[in-house]
Amino acid sequence: MHDCILFLWRWVTIYENDFFSLVCHFLHTCCTYKFRVCVGVKVFSSASPTSSPAFKFVNLIFTCTGGGILVPILLNKLPVSIASDYYVIAILTSFVLHSSFPILREVYKASPIIRVVITVMFEVNRTFVLTKFTALANDVIPASTFSFALFGPIFCGAISGCGGAFMPFDKGLKPMEKGLAKPMLTAVVGATCFHLYLNTSLSDGCINAKAKARVHVALFFIAVGLIDTLGFSSNAKKTKKE
Repeated sequence: MHDCILFLWRWVTIYENDFFSLVCHFLHTCCTYKFRVCVGVKVFSSASPTSSPAFKFVNLIFTCTGGGILVPILLNKLPVSIASDYYVIAILTSFVLHSSFPILREVYKASPIIRVVITVMFEVNRTFVLTKFTALANDVIPASTFSFALFGPIFCGAISGCGGAFMPFDKGLKPMEKGLAKPMLTAVVGATCFHLYLNTSLSDGCINAKAKARVHVALFFIAVGLIDTLGFSSNAKKTKKE
């Protein structure tokens, strides 16, 4: 038994980088698919029963990759829905699941455990997208007034974290009419903190500063998402009273 454990430990040590890369890739894949499933619940629940499958599918694409469409266009890059087949496959999977098994939406709404798991994966994926585009905008946008581009990357990061709420464009600014929704507010806060931390003296001497900043943004998103999902927010309490 001891020899078997020693052998496994040596194998993990030798292939440590590949092993953890594989685990990270697997977790990222899970979060990506859960993100699409969660968005599918919102899209299919809000769509009219008479809506065509084509309308639901295109709406799902816009809602899932709204920030990934707008920000690359602003930065003169290819939108994610065109540049990556991987995202399209994930959206197709979510569309087929929701079209073939409508009961999934009822299970999601009825089970707090499933809602918690999907919320955590949803926010992890949103963190990945927001931090990726904030860092990309920081590399692309040249500095002007300060030693680094200040507002541009924050704007791009905030849009990438909640851009789907404004897609398609016929919505205009209606999603903001009654104030910023929680995903919008957390996106602005997350992008601001992430960008300022990495580009100021706050991150001096910190090892793997970008990775640690991503973890903190993810924890912030997850905390706010779980408070909203489990009904601990003030809005949820008002709805229950009514």
